[in-house]
Amino acid sequence: MCNKKLFDVFYRIVVIMVSILFFGMSCPVWAEEPPPELFEYVPELTKWGMDPVLVAAVREQNAKKMTLASIKIRDEEWRAMSGVDDEMRMLMNNSAAKRLLELEQQKPFFIELFLMDDQGANVAMTNKTSDYWQGDEAKFIQSYKDGVGDVHIGDVEYDDSVQAYLVQVSVPVMESGGAIGALTIGINLDELLQ
Repeated sequence: MCNKKLFDVFYRIVVIMVSILFFGMSCPVWAEEPPPELFEYVPELTKWGMDPVLVAAVREQNAKKMTLASIKIRDEEWRAMSGVDDEMRMLMNNSAAKRLLELEQQKPFFIELFLMDDQGANVAMTNKTSDYWQGDEAKFIQSYKDGVGDVHIGDVEYDDSVQAYLVQVSVPVMESGGAIGALTIGINLDELLQ
């Protein structure tokens, strides 16, 4: 784990140095902080957390009352798997995933949406996430906020797979005035600012 963190730090330094060499001293101002243009979309994204299809999917999974132990077992299996299994396919093809894909396709800068239940376990996704359980991560903790709900904007990070700077915006999935889950929307900042 320590080696991974060191590698990540080293990698970021190399990316910044290469950017400076090739593009001059004009690294994006938003390389550290999300650009102001991002905040214009927060009200729209918050409304997505009240989408009836998404709310129904979260409500249905919450009713299963999965234990945290079973969620963590699935998370270990998920992280160890390089491909996609039947359950992952189901989470990318259920009605909530189809709705997420419709939302993702509204703008070219929306990327990698996923829906979580009241424990942070995946309910639906447009792409395979790196893990199944998000319950210990700020994106879930801050947006679910013990059932109160809030908006969480993550750190700006460079994503090798898409060769762009990304940030995740997480909003609560709301029903009857309370949070029942959370929704994370990836934003490609390079696309947003074009």
